[in-house]
This record gives sequence, C-alpha cells and structure tokens, in this order.
Amino acid sequence: MSTRILGIESSCDETAAAVVADGREILSSVVASQVDVHRKYGGVVPELASREHLRQIVPVVREALAHAHMRLEDVDAIGVTQGPGLVGALLVGITYGKTLAQSLGKPFVPVNHLEGHVHAVFLEAHKAGSRPKLPAVCLIVSGGHTVLYAVSAADSGARDATALFHYRKLGQTRDDAAGEAYDKVAKLLALGYPGGPILDRLAAAAGGAPAPVKFGPTKTRGNPLDFSFSGLKTAVLYHLREHAEYSAELRKREEALARGERKFDQLLPLCSPATLGLVREFQNAVIRDLVGRTMAATEELGVESILVSGGVAANSQLRATFEERAKAAGVEVFFPSRALSTDNAAMIAAAAYPRLRAGILADLMLNADPSLALA
Repeated sequence: MSTRILGIESSCDETAAAVVADGREILSSVVASQVDVHRKYGGVVPELASREHLRQIVPVVREALAHAHMRLEDVDAIGVTQGPGLVGALLVGITYGKTLAQSLGKPFVPVNHLEGHVHAVFLEAHKAGSRPKLPAVCLIVSGGHTVLYAVSAADSGARDATALFHYRKLGQTRDDAAGEAYDKVAKLLALGYPGGPILDRLAAAAGGAPAPVKFGPTKTRGNPLDFSFSGLKTAVLYHLREHAEYSAELRKREEALARGERKFDQLLPLCSPATLGLVREFQNAVIRDLVGRTMAATEELGVESILVSGGVAANSQLRATFEERAKAAGVEVFFPSRALSTDNAAMIAAAAYPRLRAGILADLMLNADPSLALA
C-alpha cells in the first residue's frame, strides 16, 4: 500500500498543501498566491505574508485533501517546510502541521525548502518516465535563492528520489538572488510585480531593438562559481538616471499600473525600443551568468545531469539556453513544470518521503529556521 504524505509549504508568499504518494505520484496540489496582496509594495511584506498564511492555511489543506479524495485520518504523515524562509510565515505552517500530527498521531517530518525544489525536478521526471543520473549539478534559482549544489545519492546503490540525497554547496549569490534582481529592475522600469514573467516576455518581444547599453560578465573574487546580481541592478538604475528620455514612458507606465493595467498586452505599447532593448540586455546578462557558472560546475565535476529548479526556472529564455548548452556539452538538463518551479507543497511532500523512510522525524519542539542550510 502506498505511503501518502500531506505536505505543507508556507516559507514566503504562497500558502500551499498537497498530497503525494510514495514520493512520486501527486494526488493533489493546491497553492494560494499572495501576489495581489504584495503587488502595491513591489515585493513581499513579511507581516502581511504571515497574516495571509493564517487566513489561507485551513482552507488550502481542506481543498488539497478533497482533491485527493481523502480525509485527514487517511494521510500517513505530515511534511512541513522548516526553512529557510520568512520566520513568521514558516511558523504558520509548522504550527498547523504540529497540531495535525499531534491530534492524528501521525509522523511529523521537517523538510528543507531548498531540498523540496530538488525533488520538484524528480517529480516531473517521474511523470515523464525519465530519471536524472546522479551525481548531478543542481541550480536553485528564485526570488530568495540562487545557489549551486552537487547532488548525489546518500546510498550509492540508490536509483531514484525515494532515497536520501547528499548535498555539497558549490556556489551561491553574494548579494541579490536572480529573482530579486528581476523584481527590482521591473520596479525601476515601472513594469509591476512580480518582475520575472513580464521581463521575460518583453525581452522576447524586443527582437532587433537596439541595445542602449551592454552589460559585461559579472566578476566575483574568490569562488568562480559564486553569483552576484546587485551590480547589474545598479547598472540599470544608473542608466535610467543618466537618460532623461525614459522619464515620459516611465510616468505613463506608472499611471497604467495605478489603473490596474498590468498585463503584457497593456504594457508592451508603453515600452519604447530603448526600454525593450534594455530589458533584453538585462535578461541576457542574468542568463549568461546562471548558465555559464552552472555549465562550468558541470564540466568541473564531470557529471551527466543538470537539475534546474525554483521560480526563475520558469523563464523561457533560461530553459532554451540551458537546453542548447547542455546538448552541445553532451549532458541532460531537467526542469520541473512551471507549476512545480514556483513554491508548492507537492515538492515538500515528495522530499518528506525519503526522510520518513529514514526515520528523520520532528517532535513538538520543532521551530522555524529562517536560515536553514542544505549543505
């Protein structure tokens, strides 16, 4: 009989619950987004995120169980995100998970949010009937994280994601995460929040628009696999300050956003060729850095698989560039679906399964760890 785990995710601004069987089969996955709550602030407000989690957690769990055609009593364990993330947001999921586990007498499994993103790749691969070869290089890239890991099976005889993984950190961002840079640049350009999706589409629409500025490769001292995006964001800011010709269209887009006009088709006519070229060059610089350092790590370690996960993994140009570079290098690259790239609870339930099998459980003393390390 299958082991069905109820996963709960509340690390940032999505309240999510899911039921996953044997770490592979998604029986349900429900996500309540808070984008509309945080949009007017241009980013996530921690206090508001915590309040929204409190409001959404019970109905989201109920909906996930209903979609799985299950009762609470039917689940075999509760898996919950312990960290990293916003401490108040994490505490909502942890406290609710503790309550369920205690009242139902079910095992309570703590999960690292970043490990969840790794398992999102394997969930997708299982659906497609494929299996990434381990060891692999994994890039987790989102609004809160940009980090490279070497991923291997803790048990050398393990063949899939139902066994524990071992992680070794290869590189990380020294300042802004890539997704954070997208959001900040979109705010500078009056293109709304979240920034990633709109900038991705505008970059694709830029075509042969002239490049008003060229961004060079990011340089970091020390570890060549570390990332840095703060300087790129600042370069965009300085470019806008030095060119007054952007002012009129920035004002028009701000007025459009104030009217609630934030769709791609509404904002595209308000973007000059110079703005489109600027967006394209910004995205090219981010993707060049992400793909270049990941490919360098792949070559250095001599692995045959690349795993790419996190919210920015939904970026269309990032996917296309990785696929092209990986094919040329003779390695395979694996992504989750776009729904599994962003924060979700299916990945938490999947990551909880091997931990449950290994007896890695938590008691009622478990606390949120906003800086929880994976390696």
